[in-house]
Amino acid sequence: MDQNLQNKLKKEAGIKAAQLVKDGMVAGLGTGTTVRYLVDELGRRVKEEGLTFTGVTTSRRTAKQAEGYGIKIVDIDDVDHIDLTIDGADQVDKNFNGIKGGGAALLWEKIVAINSRHYVWIVDQSKLADTIGSFPLPVEVIPFGAGHVISRFKAKGYNPVLRLGEDGKPIRTDENDYIVDLHLNRIDHPKELGADLINTVGVVEHGLFLNMVDEVIVGNEGAPKILKNPYKGGAIRE
Repeated sequence: MDQNLQNKLKKEAGIKAAQLVKDGMVAGLGTGTTVRYLVDELGRRVKEEGLTFTGVTTSRRTAKQAEGYGIKIVDIDDVDHIDLTIDGADQVDKNFNGIKGGGAALLWEKIVAINSRHYVWIVDQSKLADTIGSFPLPVEVIPFGAGHVISRFKAKGYNPVLRLGEDGKPIRTDENDYIVDLHLNRIDHPKELGADLINTVGVVEHGLFLNMVDEVIVGNEGAPKILKNPYKGGAIRE
């Protein structure tokens, strides 16, 4: 997809999703390129419409962006609930399973997600797939013994690659962990794979988000479309 078109679709999805945030809400704000457009729009609404809400973010960089707009950001343990979380996704399949963690924030993203009453993803149409796996699956591992974890993954045919920064050093998460990307091409049994990964000593969390999302707002040529997960229910509780 053309980069300019992709950015346009991401922006449209972000603007559409920003309308879900209402006065007085506690809203989870995710991480990634599409979420940046969401936060930009929320910042506009705060300034021009007087929107007031409390945010819980899934990364320090999102917190910095939101606070720059005057949005109140608090720690997740300072709230007793999260009304709504809006986040991006790297790939979404027809069964509403997703891969997340391209921005190295998957652990915080999953913690915020499971504590949310309503969970929404915003993506452009290129992120939709019949089966997830062509996007590398991120796995967060502790640095101590990471080489041995990678060796185990290699032995299982997971094709692991330690994610490195431009300086050639391992990328660090907000929890100071490493990210190992698994190049699987196709994941036919995500539940079984997720169980295997989370039971591997040294693994903190994986980027499989299985049947967690309530709806997906897709930046689509023409206008954003909303896909509702039939296996999850309920409207946003204000």
